[in-house]
Amino acid sequence: MEENKEVKEEVKETEVEEDAGLEPGLESDVETIEVKLQNEIDELKSEVDRLKNAYAKAYADTENVKRRLQTEADTNKKYRIQSFAKEILPAIDNLERAMAASDDSESQLKKGVEMIYNQLIKSLKDEGVEEIDCLNKKFDPNFEQSIMVEKKEGVEPGVVIEVLQKGYMLKDRVLRAAMVKISE
Repeated sequence: MEENKEVKEEVKETEVEEDAGLEPGLESDVETIEVKLQNEIDELKSEVDRLKNAYAKAYADTENVKRRLQTEADTNKKYRIQSFAKEILPAIDNLERAMAASDDSESQLKKGVEMIYNQLIKSLKDEGVEEIDCLNKKFDPNFEQSIMVEKKEGVEPGVVIEVLQKGYMLKDRVLRAAMVKISE
């Protein structure tokens, strides 16, 4: 029985060697082919690893670009009114001057100017534009520009005592710094 088993194994080895194109009994050729195949497997595995790494890098780059573009789009949407608001601020200043210059508070012209002014201010507020409130507060160079300095009794130094031109913010950005007079 064991003899049969050995004969069968020998026949199988011979068949494997013949299938590989080898002459029967050449075990070293089989080992050489196994080594070559193993080397090829190792090369293919390293190629797969390299390609997986390249894919991961490309995917990460794509996600970063996508995230950056989304951030830019959000920023552009958030501040889309910025250039228009900067252009309209001088007109608002002129409306304020016109309202201050009119002595007759019952004048139809003054009422019309006030209505236009209020509509513009409301529209700007709806878009996130707010006036910088700085009167009687500590001077902050991030929001105000000091044009004049004046000594004033009873006021500590560095406090805004007069607003010469209003400043405005768009959400968290300064559209125009307020021009102010501060105490000495």
